[in-house]
Amino acid sequence: MLTTAAKPYRVLARAYRPSRLADLIGQDALVRTLGHAFGSGRIAQAYLLTGIRGTGKTTTARIIAKCLNCIGPDGEGGVTAEPCGVCEHCTAIAEDRHIDVIEMDAATQTGIGDIREIVDNVRYAPASGRYKVYIIDEVHMLSQQAFNGLLKTLEEPPPHAKFVFATTEVRRIPVTVLSRCQRFDLRRIDQEVLAAHLLKVATAEGAEIEPLALDLIARVGGGSVRDALSLLDQAITLADGTVRLDQVQAMLGVVDKGRVVELLGHVVEGRAGEALALFGAMMAEGGDPRAVVEDLLGLCHRLTRDKLDPNLRDPDLEVLAQRVGLAPLARAWQVLLKGLEEIGRAPDAIAAAEMLLVRLACMGDLPSPAELMRRLEGGLPAINPGPATAPAQTPSPAPSAQIAPPPARPTPAEPAPPETAPAVLPAMPQDLPAIVRALRVGGEPLLAAMVHHNARPASIEPGRLRLNWLPGTPAEASSRLAQALQRLTGRRWGVDRAPSEAPTLAELDAAHRQKRMVEVRDLPHVRHILEAVPGATIVGVETAGADSETQASTLQEGIGTP
Repeated sequence: MLTTAAKPYRVLARAYRPSRLADLIGQDALVRTLGHAFGSGRIAQAYLLTGIRGTGKTTTARIIAKCLNCIGPDGEGGVTAEPCGVCEHCTAIAEDRHIDVIEMDAATQTGIGDIREIVDNVRYAPASGRYKVYIIDEVHMLSQQAFNGLLKTLEEPPPHAKFVFATTEVRRIPVTVLSRCQRFDLRRIDQEVLAAHLLKVATAEGAEIEPLALDLIARVGGGSVRDALSLLDQAITLADGTVRLDQVQAMLGVVDKGRVVELLGHVVEGRAGEALALFGAMMAEGGDPRAVVEDLLGLCHRLTRDKLDPNLRDPDLEVLAQRVGLAPLARAWQVLLKGLEEIGRAPDAIAAAEMLLVRLACMGDLPSPAELMRRLEGGLPAINPGPATAPAQTPSPAPSAQIAPPPARPTPAEPAPPETAPAVLPAMPQDLPAIVRALRVGGEPLLAAMVHHNARPASIEPGRLRLNWLPGTPAEASSRLAQALQRLTGRRWGVDRAPSEAPTLAELDAAHRQKRMVEVRDLPHVRHILEAVPGATIVGVETAGADSETQASTLQEGIGTP
């Protein structure tokens, strides 16, 4: 008894691969441009298709090959934007056996020898089709010699030859190749469009899927049709019936959106104990720590957008958006982004994620700089005690108390230049600080900085300057300085080297700043802040008013922890 062999199963990503330009989803600009080009006969000698994985680059290349070689059901057709799919050329291309459509994987065939074979054979006419079509996938993997060997042929190919390149890293392709190609950027597929496509495929397969499960697959697909179809294929196989949301969540290692919202609420409000308990429950149910952190990142972004644009508000996030401010969200984003890298490097991803949540919870309990100042002025503790419900935790690093500085003022040795600079100075500079000021006023900021940091003065007289330049100073420093001073003062200057152990202006400034920091440490309100914030240090001082003898000092760059 004869039995018919069962048809081998084809994964959804291959079974539902588009065969016409009109079947491509989310690439309207490409479809419209190529359709007009093939309809009008304006066919380029080379096309470059770029985009993320799974957006249809190789599929589009094969469709282009069909459009160029299709002869129609009656065998009399020409180049068309709507290949018939039934003629011998369309069938052969669909089955990857057309003799005139040559596909090359540049990831494994990267050398000049592989390109030389193409260059040698491109001159010969097609064996059966209208055009020879060379499809080079991952073209950015070609060596520099291979690209160079292809340039001449790519610029002036035979009339019967066309090239189609596909790449995910267009920046690695030489500009000489880019300029010879017509480029198309295949965009990520919008989540709504991708979900609609997945629903169509699921219906064609006779599978039922919950809308929320479909949306989750489309979101995790990240704009890649192939990735999303592969996930759908896996979900259908797993469910063996209706695909439910909980099944897809377990398959992907992601957690329910409501629990992610609850977790973010815990950490930004400083409830470390509740956050760890909820995170532990997520992990016990098969959650992936990296996926949870990525969900928290996405939630921080959505909340920020909701708070800035009322038209984008999500009703499910309304309560959390009212409880969390923009500043905590911005801090959480930065910490989560850094923590995502740490999870990838840590030997235990779950432990790294737990420590990340503790860090976020400790940060969420810190006051803002403005709130810190209000507490200090009112005699209240600078830092709130830890949450009562949280277990004993390692103390968080001491906070950084930032005091807003007054408008920036110049240092005594370096006054700010006026907005307009005269061509010739009204008075002759008498000392090195005056020379530095003159250079800045006269449009020589780099030369002024060089004198400020590298020059030890030996003697200064009108028209004559003797300096000891520090090692590493350019040899032409003296001549440049003499020319600049002559231009600014209207008289000739001599600048000579001479031994000197005098301090540079930069060293004088540093000594002055150190002296001021020592003096300001004994001011009552500064001492109060240093005592209230453990580990704080003074890192800079600036005079608050014009009268430095009577006005109080404020911190130039704030008080920070080491």
